[in-house]
Amino acid sequence: MRNFLYALSALSLLAVGASHADEPTQGETSLSPETPDILSLRDQADIHDRWLAERLDIVVPALMREHKIDMWVIIAREYMEDPVLSTMLNSTSMRARRRTVLVFSDPGNGEPVERLTVSRYGMGNFFKSAWNPEGGDNQWARLAEVIAERNPEKIAVNVSSASAFADGLTSSQYTDFYAALDPEYQKRIVSGFDLATGWLETRIPGEMEYYPGIVRTAHSIIGEAFSSRVITPGETTADDVVWWTRQKISDLGLSPWFHTSVSVFREGEPEELAGDTIIEKGDLLWIDFGIVYLGLNTDTQHMAYVLKDGETDAPEGLKAGLRASNDVQDALISSFETGLSGNEVLARARQKAIAAGLEPTIYSHPIGYHGHGAGSAIGFWDNQGPSDKGIYRLRPNTAWSIELAAKKAVPEWGGQEIPFRTEDDAFFDGKTVHFIDGRQTRLHLIAEE
Repeated sequence: MRNFLYALSALSLLAVGASHADEPTQGETSLSPETPDILSLRDQADIHDRWLAERLDIVVPALMREHKIDMWVIIAREYMEDPVLSTMLNSTSMRARRRTVLVFSDPGNGEPVERLTVSRYGMGNFFKSAWNPEGGDNQWARLAEVIAERNPEKIAVNVSSASAFADGLTSSQYTDFYAALDPEYQKRIVSGFDLATGWLETRIPGEMEYYPGIVRTAHSIIGEAFSSRVITPGETTADDVVWWTRQKISDLGLSPWFHTSVSVFREGEPEELAGDTIIEKGDLLWIDFGIVYLGLNTDTQHMAYVLKDGETDAPEGLKAGLRASNDVQDALISSFETGLSGNEVLARARQKAIAAGLEPTIYSHPIGYHGHGAGSAIGFWDNQGPSDKGIYRLRPNTAWSIELAAKKAVPEWGGQEIPFRTEDDAFFDGKTVHFIDGRQTRLHLIAEE
């Protein structure tokens, strides 16, 4: 099964290369790219359903067979979505209805995995209906019959103390489900942690064909926010920039997955500034920004410098700080290895960075269906040692936010220490890490018009 996943990885890289040959990977991103055209809702729905079909046909069977699970049951109620089920709904279903039950059953012998829904409402052509409520059957009783008819050895459900992504089955639904089963099948219930995590973290070639444009859209919004079109030194506040980005996202018909942050680092100020702080010439700016488009998330942190009168570039000390952050990025992405835990990758990366004379803080995470996605954490800003969240092992065909900071003294600011925080999104093919739309290697420069 590993061979299958590596084959999928190769297809992913081919898809990206064929459709985005002019896109940067390890190189720098454009600081002021044009915003790509946003697809109509109908076109977005068509892409969503194409991806869903591919994922259900390929990803689910691969995961079930890798982890030797012959049945996966996912249960959710309206307004109480399971994180996995919400990503398995077709474009017109959108939400769980009443109680939605999805069943994946692997008959073995290389036959296709059967997909059923024991629910009142249909699921397009993705799941075959296995319940006729008008016939008088109880939903739980019918689900128990479906299970008994297929006689699975292991029945995975989304219950896990280790991850919210694999813990979508509520207590009452689990209790009712359990009570409906014959005692023999009750004993066969196992956690769906590996299936849920694997489903959510795995990126398919179709998604990776579009992900560069999604990240490019985020980069274009940041590029405009960090320009004289938005910022007038002496007038514009940090919050003005924050709310400009929120409005821009809305105007494009997209959504944020968190509220934008904008901070100001200023010579002589011991703490970073935010909120109603007015941006002045000579300030170093930082933004943390993310959008959701085509069901995929971005997470980006860039830095900008507001030029003083007569300046054409940022002070060398500030540019050196950004280079230090890039060096920590290099230490981290060169430490990725399939099968290592996030804790092991963190230790490797920190050792490399510290040996190079850097002061790193690494707190990277998977990204995809969720901004802080399913998979292993690689450090936390407040914990640079091993953690429970870093035990999970890295897998190929996963997307990551390479999020970190390098502390650096700025000579031009009297040796003032600044945390140069950067974040750009990347893809791990199982062997190497490639930035999806490049990374920031130069400060945005803001000049008064």
